[in-house]
Amino acid sequence: MRSRRKPAAPRVVLIVGATSGIGLAAAVAFAARADKLVLVSRSPEALDAAEAACRRAGADVVDTQAEDIGDPAAAGRIVARTLDRHGRLDVVVHTAAVMGYGGVEEMPPDVFTTVVDTAVHGTLHLARAALPVLRAQHTGTFIGVNSLLGSVTVPRMGAYAVSKWGQRALLRTLQQETRDEPGVSVCIVSPGSINTPIYYQAANYTGHAARPPWPVLAPERVAAAITRLADHPRRHVSVPIGPGNPLIITGFRLLPRLYDRLVGPLLGLAVLTRERLRPTPGTVHRPAPARERVHGRWPAPTGEQVKPMPIDTAAASS
Repeated sequence: MRSRRKPAAPRVVLIVGATSGIGLAAAVAFAARADKLVLVSRSPEALDAAEAACRRAGADVVDTQAEDIGDPAAAGRIVARTLDRHGRLDVVVHTAAVMGYGGVEEMPPDVFTTVVDTAVHGTLHLARAALPVLRAQHTGTFIGVNSLLGSVTVPRMGAYAVSKWGQRALLRTLQQETRDEPGVSVCIVSPGSINTPIYYQAANYTGHAARPPWPVLAPERVAAAITRLADHPRRHVSVPIGPGNPLIITGFRLLPRLYDRLVGPLLGLAVLTRERLRPTPGTVHRPAPARERVHGRWPAPTGEQVKPMPIDTAAASS
């Protein structure tokens, strides 16, 4: 991919999944650069809070659109409104994701399917709407936030792994299919364990509350990687940078028997807690605006005290 310097004029940046975790952190990071923002989320109430945060960070132009990217028609509406308002589209970031814990046999099919659809079909819908615009402009960057679980599997996280493997395959294919337009870049960001609310909003059928496994990084680290890709596109960036994620992937590929023997017990120690939890679909089907924020329960990297988020134990699956 060709390296591009940060443009002098503000860019039009579209972020899907912009009201929580990595998406909100990325929105604030772009806002600090005075880019023009289009924030998309399922949650109108959370969009109001995200807009306020971006304006505080320095953005003069912040548009919001309440849409569910799982809706096949939503991406077309999002891109059309963006073009009507701004006339162009420079950076597209897909961060929308929902997570589910539970074995393949025990998770309700509708929950499993929605976890997969949000990542795979959400990326597909957005790419089909946005890439023709970038092609017509002969410039632009499409960034998909994937995961370490796009390269490995973990028991009781099958739905999320399937969603991220499928999304990664789609993004890699898009990289191949946009080679004829050198000014258009498709980038993949693969975070490891990040301190966001997704772990506590997840569907859960394990009987135990979950948490991000150590080491847990700040979502601002991923946001910084995303803004760097907007300036200097690369095919793939892993967060954290270093041997951690590649070492896990190497073990998964080259030592599958040892990996399979260790991954289950490690999940029990590092991810599942002793806190009992009734079966819940979490926010897979419906958002919880009051819980959407940048950080999850893990202490914030700046020393800021993050109030623990309540877990909805009342919503049981049918």
